[in-house]
Amino acid sequence: MFEEGVLKTMSEIPRHLFVPELYRHAAYDDCPLPIEEGQTISQPYRVDIMTQCLGLKGKERVVEIGTGSGYQAAILSRLASHIFTVERHTALVSSAKTILKQAGMII
Repeated sequence: MFEEGVLKTMSEIPRHLFVPELYRHAAYDDCPLPIEEGQTISQPYRVDIMTQCLGLKGKERVVEIGTGSGYQAAILSRLASHIFTVERHTALVSSAKTILKQAGMII
């Protein structure tokens, strides 16, 4: 089920922007890392598998539940026509908006 498009997209998204400063040294390690509100940014391998399982062709509308740092939403925004993401933690909503703007994503 290997899909080069997902890996290419992941390589173009600066994961370190979505990781707190304290953990940026490990931003490209294949492991989950802590973010605010006791949550984590998913392990890159998991992000790759989850994204590949969607089988996106580029015209889909995707709903993501649990924005977290915004990393998965950033990847999905390059692979689908529309991404809608929902987050229950106000602090994560605020930081994800800031990060997505810095990364040049439209929100």
